[in-house]
Amino acid sequence: MNDGVLMRQQEREAKEIVPKLFGTDGVRGRANAFPMTVEMAVALGRAVGKIFRTHNGKHRVVIGKDTRLSCYMYENALIAGLCSMGVDTLMLGPLPTPAVAFITRAYRADAGIVISASHNAYYDNGIKFFSAEGFKLPDSWEKEMEELVAQGPHVFDPYLPKDHEIGKNARINDADGRYIEFVKATFPRKLSLKNLKVALDCAHGAGYRVAPLVFRELDAEVFVCGNAPNGLNINEGCGALHPELVQKQVIDHKADVGIALDGDADRVIMVDENAQIVDGDAILAICAKDMMQRGLLKNNKLITTILSNVGFINAMEGLGIEVIKSQVGDRYVIQEMLKADANLGGEPSGHVIFLDHNTTGDGLVSALQVLRIMIETGSKLSELASNFKRYPQISVNVKVTAKPPLETIDGLKVMMDEVELSLAGTGRVLIRYSGTEKICRVMVEGPKRSVIQQYATQLAAVIKKQIGA
Repeated sequence: MNDGVLMRQQEREAKEIVPKLFGTDGVRGRANAFPMTVEMAVALGRAVGKIFRTHNGKHRVVIGKDTRLSCYMYENALIAGLCSMGVDTLMLGPLPTPAVAFITRAYRADAGIVISASHNAYYDNGIKFFSAEGFKLPDSWEKEMEELVAQGPHVFDPYLPKDHEIGKNARINDADGRYIEFVKATFPRKLSLKNLKVALDCAHGAGYRVAPLVFRELDAEVFVCGNAPNGLNINEGCGALHPELVQKQVIDHKADVGIALDGDADRVIMVDENAQIVDGDAILAICAKDMMQRGLLKNNKLITTILSNVGFINAMEGLGIEVIKSQVGDRYVIQEMLKADANLGGEPSGHVIFLDHNTTGDGLVSALQVLRIMIETGSKLSELASNFKRYPQISVNVKVTAKPPLETIDGLKVMMDEVELSLAGTGRVLIRYSGTEKICRVMVEGPKRSVIQQYATQLAAVIKKQIGA
């Protein structure tokens, strides 16, 4: 066996030995089942600690969480793993993901950890990591952590500190207030929300305490729902994934605007005064146009994903804005933003990143930017959101048992080609696996809703027949 063949064999064996833990948004899965076990949380804490001792010798990590019942056990397990490696930990309690990124920078910590499964139901959970700068950890660090965890607990033995060097844990009691002031500072001091009625849905999630205070302290009249978490109701029939609740609130209270956060408050879906949904594409369109007009859109570039509506992209390019499309996932949007030296990017799902303000999607910051534009222009949200013609877009989620390459699913490629041929350049088909769930997402876009609905249903049926759960 020559050296090249042997090397390829060793690489294959290494891939089989090292399980893939990290998806597009950290480690995620069903609570109390692999990979989301207490033992895994301890191991990940130790792996982070080992990396810090190797790379820079610093020892301080911030830990925040959302409101899931399982967050308690992961919080304690991570703290145990980190402290056992000589790392000090700072507990924030329930707080939005963007707040953890901000506090990580504010405290000059070496990393931030968020325990959350974002928009997923309570029975899922996840662990995601931020660097000292507030960005998602680089792929190289995630790979190193996976390799360490795969070798078992004894791999950490040589790095365990002496008994008097074990890390300490402390709670940050003013984290809520610090973050509230940070968010309010992104809204001009000369302006007020005094004349606005705001319907706010906190998804029974991480923003349930801070979000109402932000808008009330800016003098809005706030009608709050989804702010009574019990550990099991996060995202349940509420929040950014279920905007029908805030739509009802807008109608019932005759509100000027509705704001729906997701479980960790890093995304937002808005609702206009007529209870019509204003998604991430519309929010990006409103803010990009405003920033361009004020000379604040850096390099006249906007980063979005392959899921963004064709009508939105055409409208932005019509304004002279260069639109760059990334893979799906806010970490990929941010990577493209840094690469392109852009300061605005986001996804239709409601992740909107203003790099001038924060290093991750921030539902509260995003909502405040839209409210500022409403006030300064004297416009209703419906008027601002009508600045592009949206193509109908149908999405179908198929639960799957496995994620084989799409080209190996019998008949799928042929059907996709047939659909795209029939759309004749007026639409598109996009099929991809979720990076965080066992789901295959089918999206068809085109000029006629009834037609693309039929196509999406047919494509989903092919996938469900072969790998459906």
